[in-house]
Amino acid sequence: MRTEYRSDTKTRQRRTIETPRSRASPGGVILSEQVDMLVVGGGINGAGIARDAAGRGLKVLLVEQDDLASHTSRWSSKLIHGGLRYLEYYEFRLVREALIEREVLLRAAPHIVRPLTFVLPHVPEMRPAWLIRLGLFLYDHLGGREILPGSKAVDLAAPGPYGAPLKPWVKRGFTYSDCWVEDSRLVVLNAMDAAERGAEILTRTRCERARRKDGTWTAELVDAAGRRRQVRARALVNAAGPWVQRFLEGGLGMRSKKRVRLVKGSHIVVPKLYDGDHPYILQNDDRRIVFAIPFEGRFTLIGTTDVPYEGDPAAVAISPEETDYLCRVVNRYFRREIEPRDVVWAYAGVRPLYDDASGNVSAVTRDYVFDVEGGDGRAPLLSIFGGKITTYRKLAEHALDKLRPHLGFGKGPWTATAPLPGGDMPGANLAAFTAQMLRAHAFVPEPLLCRWVRTYGTRLERLIGGARRLEDLGADLGGGLLEAEVDYLVAHEWARTADDILWRRTRLGLHVGEDTVARLQAKLEERPVPAQAAGRP
Repeated sequence: MRTEYRSDTKTRQRRTIETPRSRASPGGVILSEQVDMLVVGGGINGAGIARDAAGRGLKVLLVEQDDLASHTSRWSSKLIHGGLRYLEYYEFRLVREALIEREVLLRAAPHIVRPLTFVLPHVPEMRPAWLIRLGLFLYDHLGGREILPGSKAVDLAAPGPYGAPLKPWVKRGFTYSDCWVEDSRLVVLNAMDAAERGAEILTRTRCERARRKDGTWTAELVDAAGRRRQVRARALVNAAGPWVQRFLEGGLGMRSKKRVRLVKGSHIVVPKLYDGDHPYILQNDDRRIVFAIPFEGRFTLIGTTDVPYEGDPAAVAISPEETDYLCRVVNRYFRREIEPRDVVWAYAGVRPLYDDASGNVSAVTRDYVFDVEGGDGRAPLLSIFGGKITTYRKLAEHALDKLRPHLGFGKGPWTATAPLPGGDMPGANLAAFTAQMLRAHAFVPEPLLCRWVRTYGTRLERLIGGARRLEDLGADLGGGLLEAEVDYLVAHEWARTADDILWRRTRLGLHVGEDTVARLQAKLEERPVPAQAAGRP
């Protein structure tokens, strides 16, 4: 079993080029000019806020202590969804916002967001059919659905793909729509768009401390090589995710009445359980739900758990008990049963939920809460508690609303109709664009080109460049990872290590062996690292 729990923070770092805009003080600290906003945290919330702010004309600096999407945003269930089960907790505002966002993101990034038809087997002793129908009716209508199909009842005992993988006791069910997302790529695309609109993105750079001084924040940054940099910011955004409270207390020397509640969610990946591209949502006796989702062609992704967590968020790992739990839920429904030895990959992440004092971790709100502190001559601080990947864009809009009185920018919301990098294909029609690319680049094998389309969208033209033969794209390092793709990821997407490329920019880590990892790492060590000074590779 290959298990990956955290990013490779010990990978050797190579020298980068200092920003030409920076200058060194006599004490050796690199000084920089003032920015409007310093964002601490390179997960989905931080990247989304940086993008929104940069698009409104603000001068933005984002710092992330590891790689982009190294932690919570990378360990999701990879879904853009309204949260059907949240209706049971009367989270109507959150569900409505999330339902609307599904179609906004479908239009903005059709290469990494795609529709899914979920199958919900009915278990009468858990929830009556009328209650599920009511929930699905609300799910269909709360969000002003335009693209996705509505829900319907299905006969799972009849011949057909939905019922075929299930055990005979499952007779009835329902289908409804939600979406898949490449979660870590969503983070990277937001950071790319922010950079292209003028933001500075610094990965592997930690904000060690920040203090208010003369109406601004003075922050001390340190990179992986130990170089220090000082920056002044008119506003500071604490988007540190699981570290939000630790950064408040340690990095800023402050306290907040709001608290973060860490909840571990774990997933397992097994050889695919059934044919078809439809996922299942499985109800368990503890009233939780577990997803079984087709994954990377040859696998099924199963998750997630809800376990209170108090350790280091960077050291989170799935437990044997969680693996057993997920296997039991799957075995209750599917004809093909699994056991822990079938797991080919597992991952765990920490959700930094807002602590609403709920006794049941599954009932803790997934909504986001801001803590805004400052004003009256004091530079503002906005800290983010909670949130979910589906609603990151609205979270960013609301964050900018909170900061507008302090920063005084004029431009209003703009991201609802703006495609993310690679998503600017005509009519957001992925099938038509794929067919066009297959004609334009017939020398690229179809499976490889289709993967590039789903990964890079229209940006694959930059990857291919002027190549006219497959040989022009360099050697195959394994699993269809060509040297040209590596060069593109290093030059444009802040990729620095094999882990960055195989597990966050792509999912090739599931398909290649250690020989590919070794060849890739050797290639990365041979090539110079682009200047990260301007934060725009």
